Amino acid sequence: MLTHFVAAAGVLGLLTVVPGPDLAVVTRRALMAGAGDALRTVGGIATGLLVWGALTVAGLAGVLAASPAAYLAVRLLGAGYLVFLGARTLCQQRRSAPAGHGDAAAGAKPDVTEDPAPAVAGSPWRTGLFSNVLNPKIAVFYTGLLPTLAPPRLPPAWAMTLLVLLHITLTLAWLGGYTLLLSKAGPVLREPRIHRALGRTTGVTLIGLGLAVAAASG
Repeated sequence: MLTHFVAAAGVLGLLTVVPGPDLAVVTRRALMAGAGDALRTVGGIATGLLVWGALTVAGLAGVLAASPAAYLAVRLLGAGYLVFLGARTLCQQRRSAPAGHGDAAAGAKPDVTEDPAPAVAGSPWRTGLFSNVLNPKIAVFYTGLLPTLAPPRLPPAWAMTLLVLLHITLTLAWLGGYTLLLSKAGPVLREPRIHRALGRTTGVTLIGLGLAVAAASG
């Protein structure tokens, strides 16, 4: 059983580090409001995984994955949310650009922690929660792939619970470590030109992910 568990951990680890909406949302909060906000966003994402895990163990996620209408509704809501976050990030970058250029011309160092307040309105935990709960791919993943990774000697409910908790742990470790890495690079990222470029890239990425989710066939 230990070998089976290690193999499952490897598969879950690989899936966890693949870039997607969660990573983009965490990057956005880290750039716009700092590591503290980003870590709270990670907490919301982990809570979203816990919600999907509970629905999966209860059998409700399978109903969503098997229902084209329900899947489409959640997919479009999730896509719209990602596009909204991306558009709001780009709008904030446009609003803050003149102030940034003016500060640079005056030889002053702008305080990037003051500019983005409107773009990060709302709870970072709720942002992470919504971005994850509105991702129907998690339901498909939990109902389709996760059962194949379950240790065969455990009761199905216990095996699924164990794998969901493992996935949450790996997600917290990966996104938490990524956030801390961004915070270490803070002085570089606070350079006005780099900060604006990363903010715009993150906004475009979120919009692109939203459009990709909307266009996905299933």
